Amino acid sequence: MMKNKYLLFLLFLATNFGALGIGLLLMDDGSTSEWYYNLNKAPWTPEGWVFGAAWFSIMVFFSFYMTKLALQFEERNNFLVKVFVVQWLLNVSWNYVFFNQHLTITGFVVIMSLWLLVGFFTFNYLKQLKWFTLLIAPYLIWLTIASSLNGYIILYN
Repeated sequence: MMKNKYLLFLLFLATNFGALGIGLLLMDDGSTSEWYYNLNKAPWTPEGWVFGAAWFSIMVFFSFYMTKLALQFEERNNFLVKVFVVQWLLNVSWNYVFFNQHLTITGFVVIMSLWLLVGFFTFNYLKQLKWFTLLIAPYLIWLTIASSLNGYIILYN
């Protein structure tokens, strides 16, 4: 594992923003498509700009969180890398499954799997990371909101 915390942070930042960029490409025209526009969406669905602002903030905070986690648990870095990669793949694939392929139920399974994995990060390392856990809380909260939006679409369409 890298000893330099700044390089490690930049690696997580690039990887996390890479996920957002790839996800954006995979969602095709996504939230501006006729398919999405015609869906019955939850009354609590935020305006489109909120998604970008939320994900930007989440990925910055998550990069700080993962840097702290990786530095504190260097001896278990293989496990952390594997869990991080699965999180990354789930994050990227939801856009493709939901927006590009219109598989709302599969999308729900993907996002709930992602929620469980981020929940694992959140609660498994809470005692060790203490207040640093607040850095991952926005991710878990946002996934809770996103899961409810996905679930609503399944139920009302």
